[in-house]
Amino acid sequence: MPQCITCGAELHPERAQKYNYCMARECQEKNAKGLTMVAVGMNKAADELVILDERTREELASGRYQDQRRGSFGPLPRTREPEAAGAGEPAARPARPAARKAARPAAAPAAARRWTASQEKLALLYNQQGLRPAEIAQKLGISSYLVSQIILAARNRGKS
Repeated sequence: MPQCITCGAELHPERAQKYNYCMARECQEKNAKGLTMVAVGMNKAADELVILDERTREELASGRYQDQRRGSFGPLPRTREPEAAGAGEPAARPARPAARKAARPAAAPAAARRWTASQEKLALLYNQQGLRPAEIAQKLGISSYLVSQIILAARNRGKS
């Protein structure tokens, strides 16, 4: 007869098929492992809850789930590079109006940022899922001010 690994009590045969511990509170607290659930934005009415495992992580990264209230958060579309004019000639760039140059602030160089690329990627993903900066900051272990700066910098660059 199978026995509980914590207290040694006999296990019911049906329970023993899946678990190696009994239903006693002490045994449950010591051996039960929780599952991480993630709310996936599917539409305005409700979110779908899924268990966060390796497959779900890959699906989130590939953009399978999207929050329709905030747009897609899958891979960003790549911009087309200007075509080369000739073999030895540099590609001609279209001239921008002077007013647009003055209105747009220069983006901060990557060295001046106080966050890593992975922090930025996660912060933007959580933001597009509808989390507030304070919630994102708690998940990433950084300040909510820094999360706000990450989101604003991405918006200025046109990434979110």
